[in-house]
Amino acid sequence: MKPLIQRQPANYQPVTGMLPPQTIREFKGVNTFDPFSITDNFFTDMSNFVTDDYPAMTVRPGYTVLGNAIGSKVLGLGVWKDQEIHAVFNDGTWRKWTGSAWSSPLASGLDTSAAWSFANFQGNQPDVRLFGANGVNGLRMYNGTSVTTFGDAPANINFISTYANRLWGASGKELRACALDQPDKWNVFNGNDEDSYGKDIESTRGENINSLSSGMSKLIVGMPNSLHELYGSNPSDFQTRLVTEETGVANNQSLFVQDSVLNFIHTNGIYRFISGGVGPDRSFSDIVKKYFLNVNNSTAGTDGKKFYFQTEPGKILVYDPRMTTWVVWTGINPTCFSIFQHQLYIGDSHGRVLRLGGLDDAGSPITWFATTKPFTSGSVAQKTRWIKLWTFWELAAGSFLNVYLSTSSEGNDWELVQTVTGTGNKIERIIIPVQKYVLANYVRIKFEGTEWARLHEHTRQVRQLPLY
Repeated sequence: MKPLIQRQPANYQPVTGMLPPQTIREFKGVNTFDPFSITDNFFTDMSNFVTDDYPAMTVRPGYTVLGNAIGSKVLGLGVWKDQEIHAVFNDGTWRKWTGSAWSSPLASGLDTSAAWSFANFQGNQPDVRLFGANGVNGLRMYNGTSVTTFGDAPANINFISTYANRLWGASGKELRACALDQPDKWNVFNGNDEDSYGKDIESTRGENINSLSSGMSKLIVGMPNSLHELYGSNPSDFQTRLVTEETGVANNQSLFVQDSVLNFIHTNGIYRFISGGVGPDRSFSDIVKKYFLNVNNSTAGTDGKKFYFQTEPGKILVYDPRMTTWVVWTGINPTCFSIFQHQLYIGDSHGRVLRLGGLDDAGSPITWFATTKPFTSGSVAQKTRWIKLWTFWELAAGSFLNVYLSTSSEGNDWELVQTVTGTGNKIERIIIPVQKYVLANYVRIKFEGTEWARLHEHTRQVRQLPLY
């Protein structure tokens, strides 16, 4: 019998620095602050996502085109009684959508570059009329059948709005209003409260009025670098108040009122103004300030749920006030926005009117991407061994997802490491190879694809190595 050999039990030591998987299942949109300082659930750049399915992130809706493009730019969108949508195109025509095609011109020979503003108003008319102006072609009125030149407003009247039972407009730096309930009479001055109204709005820069907006129980008068309020109900008690001479409005297409708050674009950012003695505030938009590059032709609008701000051609910043998140859309170049029968319509720089909704852009697949922050250990200087990376997506059948990695904090030095074709049947776990990046101090991920998709999770597991 052989003697029993005693063996020492194995003394396995735990691997030091191994961290549990770090999972992200809540996505807060885009953030342009320092990428090393923002939280992990922000992206540093993205295109064509929404946070409607928060905490997941989904590809934005597509659009359909109303009829054919006319000219090469839409100069304005107007809605009559929420029954008809009208558009002015840069071929000099005003048309309405019949439900299947754009009508023959209701007006022609109009200026081919000036932007239009519209307002519904009845006053002494038999029914509600749609009034429009562009600062060149005088006041125009649609009566349900035809468009005509109307009343005795100044020939260069612009920025049509309504307040206190009057039509309002601007002529240079002069603020003008029609007589009480008389949209055809702009020059009645009999010394009573039914008179027309006119007043020069002064500013230290001597600027002209470039926007008017009602909807806040007062009239907001915008200039390129100042903001003014008009209160009162009659000429005898109309009063104007200077709000600020530090912040103004980019143009009449770059502001809107939602829930009694004025939202507008200025060269310094996107602002909100509530009044009550407090000036405009831009703190809610500082998180996306990197995108403020060119606001000369900016446009803003709302669908009643989200806010849309184009601050550079072909790029729309979308704010969701419910979730306080920002995302970025591309592939649409708006010139104006309008709500018609509870849907958002967009006039664009290609002479098209777009109706938001659907899974593609007028038959073309939606392309998208999202770039994460550089993921690090507790310190950027911490050496890290990357063990695993994976992500969970829903992908439409026939769509594709490319996954790229980078070891730089910014730039485009991406390397494709994984490609997946969508099946449309389930949430898919996608393993991301990390062999080439196993000892990187930090790693960025870029997700890129086409067609509908929804991101549910991405997870990383790393081992922390010595700090030096």
